[in-house]
Amino acid sequence: MKFSTKAIHTGIESDPMTGAIMPPIYMTSTYEQEEPSVHKGYDYTRAGNPNFTILEKQIASLEKGKYATIFSSGLGALSALLSTFKQGDKVIALEGLYGGTFRLLDKVFSKFGIDYKLVSYADEKGLEAALEEKPALFLFETPTNPLLGIHDIAKLSKKAKKHGVLTLVDNTFATPYFQNPLELGADLVWHSTTKYIGGHSDIIGGAMVVNDKDLKQKLDFARMSVGLNPSPFDAWLLSRSIKTLALRMEKHESNAKKIADFLSSHKLISQVYYPGLTTHKDHEIAAKQMSGFSGIVSAEFNLSLDDMHYLISNFELFKLAESLGGIESLVCHPATMTHASIPKEIREAMGITDGLVRFSIGVEDSEDLLNDLKNSLSSIQKKLIAK
Repeated sequence: MKFSTKAIHTGIESDPMTGAIMPPIYMTSTYEQEEPSVHKGYDYTRAGNPNFTILEKQIASLEKGKYATIFSSGLGALSALLSTFKQGDKVIALEGLYGGTFRLLDKVFSKFGIDYKLVSYADEKGLEAALEEKPALFLFETPTNPLLGIHDIAKLSKKAKKHGVLTLVDNTFATPYFQNPLELGADLVWHSTTKYIGGHSDIIGGAMVVNDKDLKQKLDFARMSVGLNPSPFDAWLLSRSIKTLALRMEKHESNAKKIADFLSSHKLISQVYYPGLTTHKDHEIAAKQMSGFSGIVSAEFNLSLDDMHYLISNFELFKLAESLGGIESLVCHPATMTHASIPKEIREAMGITDGLVRFSIGVEDSEDLLNDLKNSLSSIQKKLIAK
């Protein structure tokens, strides 16, 4: 089956009692047992729930994987995986991590003896040396947040496999609609389902997708033991949202291309980051491993911090907010919002400057979004002239 058909039909069966086309929400904490430990597959919702099972089948199918485990959040999913490691284990991560990922590694799990090291994608010798140390995990996101850097998944996964190291790819920005890391050699695919998979800014969730049964069992055990399960209602909402993922991603991408083209020609902007632009430094890699370029556009503005804050606080349609991937367009200032937890010297070395703005392009009419940008940019230009 093709993507949209799988998104609508995988894991979905009519309710046997009523014939309802859509599965009900199983809002229960516990389940009746015929006798001790004899049940219908569920005993306590922290360990499993029919809504979890349905969603896991959907996500695994779309990522072209065998198994998925869903969690209460994206960081909850990573916490579950890290909880399976032992003191002395190390995580190697490519620079360009989401601020929350950095914070979890740096401020939480480092206290329990799980070390981490950041390596530049461009430093091939440094990466090779880091992998030779046999870390427990090699982690990277592609496209990266917020600079939309692209990492060659097949090439990096092959390097890691040579050293017997598990590779985890954060596929949140691309979604399974545009990219399937497992097919390119990754061992685990990670999602904040809060973002595009949820798509309506009303759910917090996470997921891991794998092909290895032992990994699946470890992740399930960690979710149950650490208490990282979502609610059945959130799982049901995500199952609903997935059905329109293809439609939404097509519109996100279509709008993003138009926004990126417009911003590229504006004199207040020195650099636009969008992998769909042929001028993007990693465009060829993106075109090789992605079927589309998703809906995030970042831009470097030639403005002071005060003027930058004025600009992003005065859009009409672009709402100033953290997160991304919803149907509505959002704007954020990574240095003081999503990546503020990363120390300034590390953040600036990554290229996240005070002039950088990230746009999450929604599914509104592109003409209205462009007019909002034009009006706001015109307003800040008039403000600059009046100084």
